[in-house]
Amino acid sequence: MPRARRQSPGGIVYHVLNRANARQTIFEGSFDYNMFEKILAEGLAKIPMRLTGYCLMSNHWHLLLWPCNDGDLSAFMHWVTMTHTQRWHSVHNTVGTGHLYQGRFKSFPIQSEYYYLTALRYIESNPCRAGLVKSSSDWIWSSLTIRRGVAKEGVAISGGPVELPDNWAGLVDILPWENDLGKIEQCIRRGTPLGQDNWVQQTAEHLLLTSTLRPRGRPRKGS
Repeated sequence: MPRARRQSPGGIVYHVLNRANARQTIFEGSFDYNMFEKILAEGLAKIPMRLTGYCLMSNHWHLLLWPCNDGDLSAFMHWVTMTHTQRWHSVHNTVGTGHLYQGRFKSFPIQSEYYYLTALRYIESNPCRAGLVKSSSDWIWSSLTIRRGVAKEGVAISGGPVELPDNWAGLVDILPWENDLGKIEQCIRRGTPLGQDNWVQQTAEHLLLTSTLRPRGRPRKGS
């Protein structure tokens, strides 16, 4: 059965992620992290795309993308994942050994204002929540490092639809947001839009994502 065509109109922010196949480590050291950042930079130069946030972990990554035009999201992600897969296998001498990623990238649209900040905070706080660093600002392989003024080779981040508070680096770790965490993880699992209820419903209908709003499993039989 053919896969459903992705609906990714421009002008909407998307949280995008992918994981390594069988949770293998794809970023073993600085070289691997740098390679992926350079690929991001090349992709940004090839396809009109605004990268407003990102974080690279050992076996997965998160991107916050704000495409300008319809279809740019799929084109950009296809190029990035294909290029990274080819170069990773070449560098690690594993050409022909199988898939690098567990499947197609996952994504879900995000409403602006509060929900945009919530998603960005989730992405940039990943290393801290995973216990890898005491503060998210200490993790080199994320957009938070760039916000702190650390120059990266090639890759750059764009301003998002919402201006960040001046003390953003501190707020990433200390703001209470446990209730939001569950919502985002649900969106990651299902591809459900993130936002207010009426916006979520309207966006799901417009992007043909209404199936992500329905409970999984077979409906209960009537008594």
